[in-house]
Amino acid sequence: MKKIEAIIKLSKLDEVQDALGEIGIDRMTVCEVKGFGRQNRHTEAYRGSEYTVDFLPKIKIDLVVADQNAERAVKVIIQSARMGEIGDDKVLISDVEEAGCALAI
Repeated sequence: MKKIEAIIKLSKLDEVQDALGEIGIDRMTVCEVKGFGRQNRHTEAYRGSEYTVDFLPKIKIDLVVADQNAERAVKVIIQSARMGEIGDDKVLISDVEEAGCALAI
């Protein structure tokens, strides 16, 4: 099994979720996160005042898939999340040795 972690722009979540659903992946965890990469710090204006933006809001998607579905899932995420700009998707893939679920006793 593979764990896929994807960092995407907020506006792309619905597109990515729909695209993954089309290939049969309908389970994922989604978190709001903040970060920066090459775009680093920049200044923006809000109501006439300038301020420095250190971290940009993003969405992190975590999903675990069978080995044979991993490559396809990554391609779908990249295709549906890409905007052609700095700060586009980041996708990390790692092996999962064991997975299970906790049951209420």
